[in-house]
Amino acid sequence: MDTLDRLDLADDTLVIFSSDNGPEVPSVIAMRGDFDHDGARPWRGMKRDQWEGGHRVPFIARWPGKIPAGAISDQTICQTDLMATCAAITGYTLPENAAEDSFDVLSALLDRDGGDPIRPYTLHQTNRLGLAIRKGPWKYLDHQGSAGNRYEQERLQPFRLEDAAHDAPGPTLQSRYRSGRTEQSLL
Repeated sequence: MDTLDRLDLADDTLVIFSSDNGPEVPSVIAMRGDFDHDGARPWRGMKRDQWEGGHRVPFIARWPGKIPAGAISDQTICQTDLMATCAAITGYTLPENAAEDSFDVLSALLDRDGGDPIRPYTLHQTNRLGLAIRKGPWKYLDHQGSAGNRYEQERLQPFRLEDAAHDAPGPTLQSRYRSGRTEQSLL
C-alpha cells in the first residue's frame, strides 16, 4: 500500500488480500504450542481438512470509489472466481471453455448483490479425495472426519477432537456396473 501511495496509484487500484486454504499443519502445531494461537480459530481444522478451518480464508478487497469502506458480504466465493471477476472488470469476454467454475462476484465486491447467492454451490476436495459441497450455510461431506489430515498421527493427536456423533455412518460409495462402464453413486 505504501508503494501504491508513493506512486499515486492507491485510489485507482483494486487490492485483494487472501490466502490459500487454512493454516499449514507445522505452523498450527508451532503456533498453538508456543503462543497458544490458532490461525483458524474459531473454526475447526487446518489446511487439508474439510472442516471450516481448512477452507475458510480471509478475503479483503480495497478499491476506493468502487467498494464501500467497511462493507461486508455474506456471499460464498472461491478464489477461482477471480478469473471471471477480473474479466468483468476489464470488459473481457472469457472463451466458452475457460474458467468454467469461475463466477463473476463483482456485484458482491461493489455491495450490489441484492443478497441472492452468486454461486449455486461450492465444491471442495481434499488431498485424500474427500469431497464436500457447500450451498449457502450448509455443507455436505461425503466422508466422516476431516478427510484431509490424519489425526491419528502422533504430532496431530493433541488436536484431535471427537466427532459429536462419531458412530453415525457417513455416506457409502457403491460401485455398480451399468452399460459397460463403472459408475459410483452415493447411498
